[in-house]
Amino acid sequence: MRDLTQTGFTDRLSAQAEARKALLAKFKPKPHVPAADFEAVRAQREAEREEQRRQRELEKAEQRRLKAEAEAARIDQARAAEEDELAAKRAERKARKQLTKEEQKARRDQRYAARKARQR
Repeated sequence: MRDLTQTGFTDRLSAQAEARKALLAKFKPKPHVPAADFEAVRAQREAEREEQRRQRELEKAEQRRLKAEAEAARIDQARAAEEDELAAKRAERKARKQLTKEEQKARRDQRYAARKARQR
């Protein structure tokens, strides 16, 4: 059966070219039309991001402060424990020296008594 529209070879070639152009046009980027409130939304998002940055920085600063306080408390506790240990050693040494002094006094008294006994 013959084609009723009576299309010729050139008509088919031009239709094929137009179809190819239409197919390629789908892949071409469309012209961008920014939204009317784009700048306002952008500014709002930037403000939100800046607030989040500030909040994170405050949290980090707080964590650093707490960590520094904990470290200072640990150092103070270690220093206090060391001082207590030194104080205990000093007290023990003093007690030992006092005992030695009493022993020396007792020996001296004993020698004195022995000397007196010999003189009698």
